[in-house]
Amino acid sequence: MRSRLSARSTRLVLAAAAITALAATTTACDPEDAADAAGPAAPSANSGGSDGSSSDGPSAGDSGSNGSSTGGSTDKTGSGDGGKSSGYGQSCGTNDLDFTVTSESQAGGYYLVTAKAKPGITCFLEVNTPSVSFGSGVDGVASPVGQGGEDPIKLTGSAVAYTGINPKTTDGDGGTEFENVIISTTEDDPNPAELKLPDPATVEKPIVTNWATNRAEAVPVIV
Repeated sequence: MRSRLSARSTRLVLAAAAITALAATTTACDPEDAADAAGPAAPSANSGGSDGSSSDGPSAGDSGSNGSSTGGSTDKTGSGDGGKSSGYGQSCGTNDLDFTVTSESQAGGYYLVTAKAKPGITCFLEVNTPSVSFGSGVDGVASPVGQGGEDPIKLTGSAVAYTGINPKTTDGDGGTEFENVIISTTEDDPNPAELKLPDPATVEKPIVTNWATNRAEAVPVIV
């Protein structure tokens, strides 16, 4: 009887020891302990490396290896405005020009008009003969004599063009006195210039030369 009790007690002790060992094993396999035992997780495909740099290539707006941008817009420096500052194929309007008038003594006396492009303007005198008149009447309109001139004349910077006006081509005391002359680059120019004359002019059958770059060609003479 004692022998069976002793054997039973031994089995109970062994069973208790087995249960204790199983509990210890379960505790060691806890997920948190397993994570600690596994060490730090490896970086994902989208994570940076150990130096913090991205494993992806440069974005569309980043600079390439040669320093040039791989994205974004291109800066174009062309003006594209077609303005007279570009000077290509632009006709001179009267208001594009500055005028001066001087009184000359050659050929019995005449007025020399000098035209110069305003600062920043480049244009062409495509109509060779200016439109000139004294007052608004038909009798005051100057007739072209067709002297000299080039076609077209480019005006820019210090370049100038000349035209000569003889206010009176008749003999005698006839005529009307004017203190101003009206000039425009074309007959239909909406902005003619009215220029003050150096001295009053007696006007009767006036004439005007073509534009010229040589002032000697701007002396009005009836042939």
